Amino acid sequence: MSKKIKAWDRLTIARMVERPNAEDYIKLIFNNFFELHGDRNYRDDKSIIGGIGLLEDIPVTIVGIQKGKNLKENMERNFGSPYPEGYRKALRLMKQAEKFKRPIICFINTSGAYCGVEAEERGQGEAIARNLLEISQLTVPIISIIIGEGGSGGAIALACGDRVWALENSIYSILSPEGFASILLKDPSKAQGVSEIMGITSYDLLEKGVIEKIIKEPAGGAQNDINFVANEIKSNLINEIKILQNKTVRELLNERYLRYRDF
Repeated sequence: MSKKIKAWDRLTIARMVERPNAEDYIKLIFNNFFELHGDRNYRDDKSIIGGIGLLEDIPVTIVGIQKGKNLKENMERNFGSPYPEGYRKALRLMKQAEKFKRPIICFINTSGAYCGVEAEERGQGEAIARNLLEISQLTVPIISIIIGEGGSGGAIALACGDRVWALENSIYSILSPEGFASILLKDPSKAQGVSEIMGITSYDLLEKGVIEKIIKEPAGGAQNDINFVANEIKSNLINEIKILQNKTVRELLNERYLRYRDF
């Protein structure tokens, strides 16, 4: 696909209900995936899927934000907007990965963390902040891949590792264009226009150093050839994890620290 495609068009593709979700990629990329549930505190948030699998012969922990493919699934997955217990489940699995020295792979596709009253009552802000603090200090490699929408703190709670990649038609921003237009221009109808100046596309992010790699997609989006995209992700993951595993813990943590200090 072309770099010249407009931001709004990429956002439209990123939001397509047909777009492959985290579970789709997990099934194609990893072997023997075993899902784990619950935050050991409140409940199991189904908008976060996570567990253990094999990347070729490398044991890894996989965490993904999961959207549905229809209304029923989206209701069950809360439209991919995690509650605090979802982020706490993700952190529990990452700490387990650290204990057993497994690399961590995160798949991100969310318009943002759930902002309802019950989420605030259960400490949404603290849960996201805790993830940022803890993940920054984990002693195993972490690679995060934005596969659709990467919205606000809900996305960055899983995107603060050693490498952040993005599918070509994914977006990553502090808020949606609709939110930007509503807050700053008092007119949500101007969302399409402001999307072009927000710098939310994968190419904008790569140019600014926010991400390290763009995973190419077929024309029209990943749903048109998911096997091609999954193979691209898999081969890149295998190569990058081997590089990161060859670093000492001191090197890994120092490079991670410097990555975010550059912002």
